[in-house]
Amino acid sequence: MAQLHGVYILSQSERGLILVDMHAAHERIVYERMKTQVHGGRPEAQPLLVPVSLAASPAEVATAESEREAFARLGVELDVAGPETLLVRQVPALLADADVEPLVREMLADLERYGRSDRLEAHINELLSSMACHGSVRANRRLTLAEMNALLRDMERTERSGQCNHGRPTWTEMSMKQLDRLFMRGQ
Repeated sequence: MAQLHGVYILSQSERGLILVDMHAAHERIVYERMKTQVHGGRPEAQPLLVPVSLAASPAEVATAESEREAFARLGVELDVAGPETLLVRQVPALLADADVEPLVREMLADLERYGRSDRLEAHINELLSSMACHGSVRANRRLTLAEMNALLRDMERTERSGQCNHGRPTWTEMSMKQLDRLFMRGQ
């Protein structure tokens, strides 16, 4: 029906009113899609028209070099362009609209923390969760009715869409009876 303060989607059901936290819901949808892509091979990638240049510390450059395969597995093409410069050439297609710099910086920090092989494998879903957060719609982004409806339909098709990657609920419903009680109708 509408968007409230650029944060919530208001929808009507047969039973009453549904309130959806659009960021939390979209985050879960993106996370589940990325998980399916990464665990099924490699995520669909989106080459950047103009590579994003990042000023980097020597530690970040070292992590980018040593974790090249991990970045590739996650759909990110990251090249070392100098002793303190990284170039992002590609990101997962699901994150094409994300702010690239904070996304890559968080990935660098996570990969530095988790390291390679089995330790990385154990934490890959945490990495995907962080990436999904960066790629999800943000508060105060005005959505059209078609975009709101598409998000709600995606929620219906997504596993565990009732909570975001951090465990918060993505939606709640108020029945007509609850709404009537709230406004003391019929009393």
